Amino acid sequence: MNREPVFRRKSSISYKTEEKTVLRGYNLSDLAEKGYSFSDALFVLFQNRIPTENEAKMLNYEMGVFIEHSMSPSAVSAIGVAMGRPNLPACVAASVTTFGGVHGPGAAHGYMMNKYLERAHEEEISLDELGKILVDDYLDNNKPVMGMGQPQHIDSDPRAYPIHLKQEELGVGGVYLELQKSIEKHFHARRESEGRSYVGVNVVGSGNSALCDIGFAPNAAWCIGSVCRGYSCCSHALFNMKRGRAWGASRREPMVQVIDLSMIKYVGPDDRRVPKQEERQEYARKQKEEGEYKKWVI
Repeated sequence: MNREPVFRRKSSISYKTEEKTVLRGYNLSDLAEKGYSFSDALFVLFQNRIPTENEAKMLNYEMGVFIEHSMSPSAVSAIGVAMGRPNLPACVAASVTTFGGVHGPGAAHGYMMNKYLERAHEEEISLDELGKILVDDYLDNNKPVMGMGQPQHIDSDPRAYPIHLKQEELGVGGVYLELQKSIEKHFHARRESEGRSYVGVNVVGSGNSALCDIGFAPNAAWCIGSVCRGYSCCSHALFNMKRGRAWGASRREPMVQVIDLSMIKYVGPDDRRVPKQEERQEYARKQKEEGEYKKWVI
């Protein structure tokens, strides 16, 4: 029997045999036996290299502060799905899919930085000047500056600035940290000049800058954030499965549950009679003519 594949698929990531699994040329068992960690393997996976000790420390620090954030879109999604009692991976998958443009937008921040860094290189603009150009471009066009502001930490994200300090302490700062600091400076100055409230840097602005400075591409940094929060969301789902009630709407619970009917305030049209089929045509015509329906269209 001919078992030669019709199509050959190429991969530069890994291969395995009956004896070993090889990641980017390194035997994974050898990496583990010689003391290399999970975060070291992440470096090899995404960057095809073993990190320096301080790069590994920076990644560990970033992953540590990002792993949990209590009630956020990802955790709420994991809990909500767990209420229906599916298998656990479904809960984790739901949580990770919330990582978009406003929740953990690592890729968006990274691509924003890369776009302007390319401009600085082409036009020979200093990074301090570049930060002002970026802030003005975004705010003049009413676009949010990625990496600034956190809806739950109104005054300032407590995880963010310490990441800057850790990056400097470990000596792994670079153009991303320098540009991020310039963005923060000019962002604060602009809002102050307009009489607007203070908005601090968030963990994406600081953490993604650190990840980019140690060599991770924007999408890779985004993946790392999703993996970290996935562990946390898994624990939220497990807690709900073990301690919470299925459906999450029981009146016997000591606190109001996520989908308890008392949480819903209806603000739609008043109750109304359903027309008979023989009334339908005239009823629908009048509805359309009166235009009241336009208030409720979504």
